[in-house]
Amino acid sequence: MSDPEQIKALQNGKGIQYLLNCAYRIFNNPISVIGLNYNLLAFTDVSVDDHAWNELVTTGTFSAERLELLANAGIIEDITNAEKIAVLRGDILKHARATGHIFNRYNNVVGLVMMLECNTAFDEESIAAFEALVDKITCEIRDYDYFTFLSMTFHGDKINMLLEETVKSPLLYNPLAQVLYEGFEDYLYVGVVCVERNNILENVHQRRLEYFQSFFKTRYPMFKYSVYRDKIVILMSSKYKDLHRTPLFTSNPGLFERNGFLMGISGSFENMYELRRYYDQAIATLEKGREGKESQRIFLYNDQQ
Repeated sequence: MSDPEQIKALQNGKGIQYLLNCAYRIFNNPISVIGLNYNLLAFTDVSVDDHAWNELVTTGTFSAERLELLANAGIIEDITNAEKIAVLRGDILKHARATGHIFNRYNNVVGLVMMLECNTAFDEESIAAFEALVDKITCEIRDYDYFTFLSMTFHGDKINMLLEETVKSPLLYNPLAQVLYEGFEDYLYVGVVCVERNNILENVHQRRLEYFQSFFKTRYPMFKYSVYRDKIVILMSSKYKDLHRTPLFTSNPGLFERNGFLMGISGSFENMYELRRYYDQAIATLEKGREGKESQRIFLYNDQQ
């Protein structure tokens, strides 16, 4: 039986660690699963002569210095931009790596599988088998609640960092920001949703915002969300220049009225680092729209021009 077929034959439902342990016996190379923020989720507990690997398994993550070295060498960007599988080599790496993205049920990237070329050299068959392992792990985790909400938390953190304009090292941060582009179409927009408060306490209002963030995510899983200040921010995209043709306008027409939502949507943009500018535009669009027709719930910047 070939390596890919051996991997495909592994049983799902026993957890990530089981899959990694079985895969190690097939590949004879160490393997790990890492979350979006470089946190270690599972690994094969074997001795490896590799400083980066040892740092990861002993501390549970990579140091800022390590990440900066990897970013400067283009390693993080190569991983992020790979469509599926990347094979990484270079002077900065003690051993070559094969990496592949894993996805949750919303088809959001939620982690990375990484295998080191320590004992068995990579060849065409072993890379095909590694790709099968990445698919197998995706199948294992895609419905776990942890991974379902992990991407929402991660996207929210990154959106809020961009809104606060607190990014100190664009070279290091850019590959993480690139994850926000994952699955998006040509035109980017930012929407700001105001949820009616009705004089409720601040902590209750925040819980409602988090609930409605999940509410939107369930209905529009192709978008990305955060709770910022006292509003819900929706980072969205469309293949249409005319936003009226997006799912927000073509499905659930009464959703906004039934739940007391008001929303302002910016004009289109391309550079994620301009998010704050277009957030402000969306806020201004919302405020201007509220002064107009009472029956309208969604206001577009382009409609007000």
